[in-house]
Amino acid sequence: MNKNGWSLEKRDPRVIEALMPIWEWFYRYYFRVETDGWHHIPQSGKCLLVGSHNGGLAAPDMHLMMYDWFRKFGTDRLAYGLMHPIIWKVYTPLAEVAEKTGAIVAHPKMAMAAFRQGASVLVYPGGAQDTFRPHSQRDRIYFAGRKGFIKLALREEVPIIPLISSGAHDTLIVLADCYPILKQLNGWGMPWLFDSDPDTWPIYLGLPWGLTLGPFFNIPFPVQIRTRVCPPIIFERYGRKAASDRDYVDLCYERVVSEMQSHLDLLVAGD
Repeated sequence: MNKNGWSLEKRDPRVIEALMPIWEWFYRYYFRVETDGWHHIPQSGKCLLVGSHNGGLAAPDMHLMMYDWFRKFGTDRLAYGLMHPIIWKVYTPLAEVAEKTGAIVAHPKMAMAAFRQGASVLVYPGGAQDTFRPHSQRDRIYFAGRKGFIKLALREEVPIIPLISSGAHDTLIVLADCYPILKQLNGWGMPWLFDSDPDTWPIYLGLPWGLTLGPFFNIPFPVQIRTRVCPPIIFERYGRKAASDRDYVDLCYERVVSEMQSHLDLLVAGD
């Protein structure tokens, strides 16, 4: 992994500004995005933006949300996105570009460092398992039981602002996940590709390869995507003691998943 992934200093507004016209073309013409709810983000202050991952490693809704953030708030308002460390190891050139737009290693210490700079933080808790979940679950919020983001919000005393989308998981068609088979083979001695556990091993239909086996990059189908920023979620208790209370963390996690699912159901229904 590139050690620069552990730095907050790689963010470069000039790179963001150079990418904006490219993002805009995809936003307006390729995905024909409709978005709403941005008034829910305060004009100042920090927050934890929590999204549901969709559309494979291309994750188009994430990039579209980034475009909207920079379009509305510019590059002066600090924001960092947590990215899986395997990207620095496997896709180093991509990681180097991503960190110039604000990507940092998905680790609590990095998120806390960002908050202490007054920045907001973007996290997709479901990770690879979420972005490659089966197509039949395309309209489900799935965080794979990961609750670290809840502990982070409680410890840092920041509101959670959910980000949802509809359509992005139609940009490829995930048929199944072979990960349990691959994990068993790994237990029998077969090494992981790139010596890293991928958490998922999907079979999917997508461009440009057609039928694909493995968590590899794809070119998204040009389907319309709708995104929405949901009202902030503010918990009753905050602080280290709250973050260490397992039962309370579980309750907060279920609340976030439930509220995000309710909002997603409305978005999918066209409301």
